[in-house]
Amino acid sequence: MGNKTGRHKGVYILPLVFFVVFSLSFLVGRYPVSPFIAIKILFSKVISFFSFGKLSLSGWNAAEEAVVLNIRFPRIASAALIGAALSVAGASYQGIFRNPMVSPDLLGASTGAGFGAALAILLGGGYFMITLSSFSFGLVAVLLAIMVARKSRIDSTLSLVLAGVMISSLFSSGTSLVKLMADTEDQLPAITYWLMGSLSSIKMKDFVFAFFPIVIGLVPIMLLRWRINLLTLNEDEAKSMGIEVKKMRLIVILSSTLMTAGAVSISGMIGWVGLVIPHFSRLIFGDDYSLTLPSSAFLGATFLLLVDDLARIVSTAEIPLGILTSFVGAPVFLFLIIKGGRRNET
Repeated sequence: MGNKTGRHKGVYILPLVFFVVFSLSFLVGRYPVSPFIAIKILFSKVISFFSFGKLSLSGWNAAEEAVVLNIRFPRIASAALIGAALSVAGASYQGIFRNPMVSPDLLGASTGAGFGAALAILLGGGYFMITLSSFSFGLVAVLLAIMVARKSRIDSTLSLVLAGVMISSLFSSGTSLVKLMADTEDQLPAITYWLMGSLSSIKMKDFVFAFFPIVIGLVPIMLLRWRINLLTLNEDEAKSMGIEVKKMRLIVILSSTLMTAGAVSISGMIGWVGLVIPHFSRLIFGDDYSLTLPSSAFLGATFLLLVDDLARIVSTAEIPLGILTSFVGAPVFLFLIIKGGRRNET
């Protein structure tokens, strides 16, 4: 009982840690801005909005305001949003598929989004068209996997996984074909860079674009998080407790897909976050999804903020986020494989 209470208290510390990292992230960059100034600027805009422009604060110059509102805040807020979305989606998938090695791109959301972005770049689409195409094809990929799985006569979970693998392979091949057809001067480098994942060109409109689908996906998962505990049980056991397994699984999959597609559409493909962070969350807070999901959200947001800060610090030529997250994720994945092997031996 005491251990469980301690875990609950530990969850409450995560928002504070996230807020500290979020605030300090405004210091990172060629034009450092004090976290206090950044918070005052943001708070002033909130006050001005709700007072219809009648009230506002002062104490900073125009350059600081431009840096905070046009560059730093969209990027920092997007990193936090994407990290939280991918982590919660990954934790949800690992629960409903009862497999700790599952990630948010299991059913093809990321590969579909990658194909959509590559196709838009090949066709000469602008930034908004690339984002919209990426988001749309991410959704289409998962819907195709669900449709194929429903036509199958084998176990529903296994058929869904196999359909996801097939759809992922299909869209991955499509992306390779698009890269082959792309102009090597401009289009191919743009496609390659997008696929590696980056937040360097994020604007406020991109954050707003991703915000709504991510929140729409996040709310039902958080409201139903205690039921995901039951979905981790055997299907017959879950049904005996009054859970409509297929309906609940579909809700979780669609919600996770909205979050993943929304995140990937503005950032490109950022791997390992949705695989690694849920494991850290379970390691600290246990297997109770009423704790795992909120803690995954804060840990994922904090983790991607730190990685994005590192990407801006390490080199003048910014390192793509996908590369940095892989440096962390791959060793952890190997550790999990070795740990799993030792458990089987015992």
